[in-house]
Amino acid sequence: MPFYLEKKKKKYSIEKKNQYRNLVTVTGLITITNYGYAFVNVEEFQKLIFIPKKKTNRAIEGDLVRIKIKNKKLGKKMEGEVIKIIKRNRENFIGVLKIKSNSRYGLVIVYNKTIHVNIYIPKKKLKGYHPNEKVLVRIITWPKNLKNPLGEIIKVFGQSGEYTTEIYSLLEEYGLSYEFSKEVEKEAKKIVFKKNLDNNLRRRDMRNINTFTIDPFDAKDFDDALSIRKLNYNTWEIGIHIADVTYYIKEGSLLDKEAYTRSNSIYFIGKSIPMLPKILSNDICSLHPEKDKLSFSSIFNVDSKGKILKSWFGKTIIRSNRRFTYEEVQKIIEKKRGDFHKDLYTLFTFSKIFTKNRLKNGSIYLDKVEIKIHLDEKKNPYKLDLEKNNEAHRLIEEFMLLANRKISEFVSLNLDGNPSNKTYIYRIHDKPDFQKIFILKKIIEPLGYSLDLKNLKKSLNGLLKNIQGKSEQNMIENLILRSMSKAKYSTNNIGHYGLSFIYYSHFTSPIRRYSDIIAHRLLNYYLTKNNESKLKSLDFYEKQAVHCSYKERLSIDAEREFSKYIQVKYIKKFLGKEFDGIITGFTDWSVFIDLLSFQTEGMVRLRDIEGDIYTLNSNNYSIIGKKKRKIYHLGDKVKVKLLDANIEKKQIILEWLDT
Repeated sequence: MPFYLEKKKKKYSIEKKNQYRNLVTVTGLITITNYGYAFVNVEEFQKLIFIPKKKTNRAIEGDLVRIKIKNKKLGKKMEGEVIKIIKRNRENFIGVLKIKSNSRYGLVIVYNKTIHVNIYIPKKKLKGYHPNEKVLVRIITWPKNLKNPLGEIIKVFGQSGEYTTEIYSLLEEYGLSYEFSKEVEKEAKKIVFKKNLDNNLRRRDMRNINTFTIDPFDAKDFDDALSIRKLNYNTWEIGIHIADVTYYIKEGSLLDKEAYTRSNSIYFIGKSIPMLPKILSNDICSLHPEKDKLSFSSIFNVDSKGKILKSWFGKTIIRSNRRFTYEEVQKIIEKKRGDFHKDLYTLFTFSKIFTKNRLKNGSIYLDKVEIKIHLDEKKNPYKLDLEKNNEAHRLIEEFMLLANRKISEFVSLNLDGNPSNKTYIYRIHDKPDFQKIFILKKIIEPLGYSLDLKNLKKSLNGLLKNIQGKSEQNMIENLILRSMSKAKYSTNNIGHYGLSFIYYSHFTSPIRRYSDIIAHRLLNYYLTKNNESKLKSLDFYEKQAVHCSYKERLSIDAEREFSKYIQVKYIKKFLGKEFDGIITGFTDWSVFIDLLSFQTEGMVRLRDIEGDIYTLNSNNYSIIGKKKRKIYHLGDKVKVKLLDANIEKKQIILEWLDT
């Protein structure tokens, strides 16, 4: 969905006005539009300088440029001309190679808007390359007499649109690692062949207690396991066991540095890029059934009302009795029979109590439908399902939340409840921006919904409950997500707004998240006497937290872009078919529509809507017909036809049938 930039009037002092008159040349970062004209962000002016299309002087998106101000009159739009490119933002680009037999050049079309022009490849440098290959190209020069830069191909990913081509070109585009060096693999193999893993006497032995893992059917790594036993008529001991990755990955080792660089595993549809070599992530660290495994555990004594009576945190050795899938556990919960059915149903009962308490304390309950796309043997999509988390998913979720919260509290609080001031890594989530919440309120009102801004969390949960099963559900859930702040990692704890937790950390997925490795190491330091000297500075851990947050956002963006490619490829088989959709966004020239059958967004150009001329309303939440004055709002249901599914642009073009 597009977003809108709100222009705000700025007030400047006399000193600032004099700066306008005196400055002739300034520097700033350039942003180039699809139409070729540009804007330069100049800190001295606190405003954007307009650069006409013919005055960009071969600048590329994100370049640091020096510009000459043409119009310095106050009150008028400031206009400039690029006179020098100080520093290129980038020189390498990924695009699709097009070759015409009668042309002096081949050209590389870059579809992701990192450059606004095509890159020419001289014909003599095209030998061995083929049309429609996805390539990495480097700009060599940009002669003044050419409208386009000249480049050379430095890497070929394969034919555009093919599965492996799209994955590896995307990883290259985002700068994400996908192969381990020989040195890292060698270090991993050394760990596997260690004879004496640990002195088990130093670990709490949990191998005689019923223990199991619950994961997706296609999971390869098993981070967590649950154990349970009844201590007396009213007390149960519940163990949440997490793979003890830090026992194997020593701080400062090649493996540790590689894991930190990656910071997390990446999950594409049909392929994962692990944070750790597979010999570790899928084998030695993973909590496989019927094998002794080392873990870092949270053990809770819980009464029948879900009250935590006692907590223990430390290193353990476990032996999982059974590997369950979510689907298997769901059937056991529903039928109340099957392997370990009493234990599983007891855990399920406790998870419901924890959920109820969490919601009562203000946690926001957002349970979105997930798109599940199935691939055939050739990695082509053949089936799409819309799935919701079942009770088995929620069971695991609640116990992971419990461990993450209680460990964070254990480190952060003294026995008397006062802050310990110990260094730790937190998963923080700030309050939402009021302006975004106000916009959300204005958007949902025409659809018959409301928000109480004075009691926001309760009101949001009420809204989420009311939209269940409605055609506008996905749109409103996405709007709520976009109105929220982004969760991130930090040593500066501000709590977690969405969960309503004062202390919260990520501890339960160290095989796939480096933030959890940091949390494991810090907790172990605090549990081990005379070991606090190993702690680094607060600044060291904060830099690690910032890095983990950055790599997480990068991975999420890459996963979403690849998911869009798979969705577009799947939908392509339905060209010419009609579908119901929900309006999810507007720009000056287009309408964005969520196809309900796929929960995938397509676009209709305003000029292509027949029967009237539609323009964007001033509030940006609706369009209105010039003749018939018919208004369409966000959330309105419309009928559309699928016209085109462009894999290279990852774009779906629709025809408007609703008149």
